[in-house]
Amino acid sequence: MTEIGDIRKVSAERIVSKIGERAPEKKMSANSPIGMFDSGVGGLTVLRAVMSELPHEDVVYFADTARVPYGGRSPQEIMNINHEIIGHLMAQGAKLIVMACGTSSSIAYPVLKNQYKIPMVGLIGPGSVASARMTRSGKIGLIATVRTVESESFPKEIKSIKPGIDVFSQSCPLFVPLIEGGFIDAEETKRAAREYLKPLQEAGVDTLILGCTHYPHLTNIIREIMGPEVALIDPALEAAKEVKKTLKKEGLLADRTSAATYTYEVSGSAPQFEDLGSRLLGKPIASARKVNLVAKRGSIE
Repeated sequence: MTEIGDIRKVSAERIVSKIGERAPEKKMSANSPIGMFDSGVGGLTVLRAVMSELPHEDVVYFADTARVPYGGRSPQEIMNINHEIIGHLMAQGAKLIVMACGTSSSIAYPVLKNQYKIPMVGLIGPGSVASARMTRSGKIGLIATVRTVESESFPKEIKSIKPGIDVFSQSCPLFVPLIEGGFIDAEETKRAAREYLKPLQEAGVDTLILGCTHYPHLTNIIREIMGPEVALIDPALEAAKEVKKTLKKEGLLADRTSAATYTYEVSGSAPQFEDLGSRLLGKPIASARKVNLVAKRGSIE
């Protein structure tokens, strides 16, 4: 299996050649949209936070539901997927890319953030800062996908911020399929949550990072199991603040006062995404466009 360290050796030339295979990029301006992507509906937690923090920013949200989940894929697969989606969003004139996915943020963000000419925001840094600030006991729990846990991205970042903190990590491979299937309050979801969270309860963590953007959809279940004394960290909220900060720094904040527009694209079933996504976002999602990046290099059906 390809090691994560090997992925970090990907050259700039290779990345540029990947981008070059796609349609020409549109001219970027302050009123260009933010490009955001995830493997499915999980990233809608980030979109909701951006909607609140930046109500005048247009967003193109890409849900790669044809390839969900990312958490069990190899690092090379994850890198290839990120190349395809980022190139597609840049071709639409995106002024900033938000990796609204914990797995992509763990594996691809460290490599790609300096290889593309567009600013990017991931979830690891914002989530790590918030958890290091919140913990009282120095014991932080992390629930995430298998690949994110294996990358050790959160523990490394947290300990670079605040040495001496203990991070207890737990992969939760069933969560994403259950959430994408709409089984948010199902008994099997609660049973899986109790099993996954038990080691973290036994470790005595006082702070828990929801290290996959799907997981905040299970906040009620997780809070019931962990109890009110454990602080839940949703990196999406901190990431939205980082998006605002980055846009301001780059001089790319939208200079209009009109309400934002949101464009939804999906690689799998558009009706299924619209139905589940509307319920989870708390706002109607209509006219999601189906995009086949692999077969048609960004064509819209």
